[in-house]
Amino acid sequence: MNTFPNNLTIKSWAEEDRPREKLLMKGRKHLTEVELLAIIIGSGIRNESAVDVSKRILNSVDNDLSLLSKMDVVELKKFRGIGEARAVGIVAALELCSRIPSQKSKVKSKIESSKDAFHHLQGVLSNLQHEEFWILLLNRANVVIAKHQISKGGVSGTVIDNKIIFKLAIQNVCSSIILFHNHPSGNLQPSESDIRLTKKIKSGGALIDVKVLDHIIISDRKYYSFADDGII
Repeated sequence: MNTFPNNLTIKSWAEEDRPREKLLMKGRKHLTEVELLAIIIGSGIRNESAVDVSKRILNSVDNDLSLLSKMDVVELKKFRGIGEARAVGIVAALELCSRIPSQKSKVKSKIESSKDAFHHLQGVLSNLQHEEFWILLLNRANVVIAKHQISKGGVSGTVIDNKIIFKLAIQNVCSSIILFHNHPSGNLQPSESDIRLTKKIKSGGALIDVKVLDHIIISDRKYYSFADDGII
């Protein structure tokens, strides 16, 4: 990370040290996270440059961008120098980045592995502070027909109504489904209730000739697959 001059405004730095100019001269890959965030913030405050404000924010989350992405507008506004407009800009930029994986998945809509399935919902379920349960509906060729949110809950769980899942499966005339939910805690291991629920949905699906191919637990950039672990 660059060492920036103290007690100087960004305009007084050497041109190659200013975040915007550095991006234009050297390209975005040469900027640190601090410099990139400083560009989003735009300008500093009295006695602090945008880079200084950016450093304070990133230091508060140990420079972990996944933790920063979980902050909302209210939390960001607690930092000196961050008003509502700047907080909204930071949240919007981070949300845009989080949607990249799900956009990539549109190019390949056929599910051939747990990783393919993960990429379809990563942008939706990563970095949430509450649990959500979703399903992917697939045709006989394992091509995605649709995705649906089944429920939204609190930090420690969400209530699933199996009837909604089977209703969507029948309405979309799908051949198989993949279950998804997230663990805000970061622990990817399935609970006993996760395992029981999966078995129950799998048994119900068999009655209407709809296979449950997998159940994937998502946490930030990682995932756990019931199928890969041989428990579905």
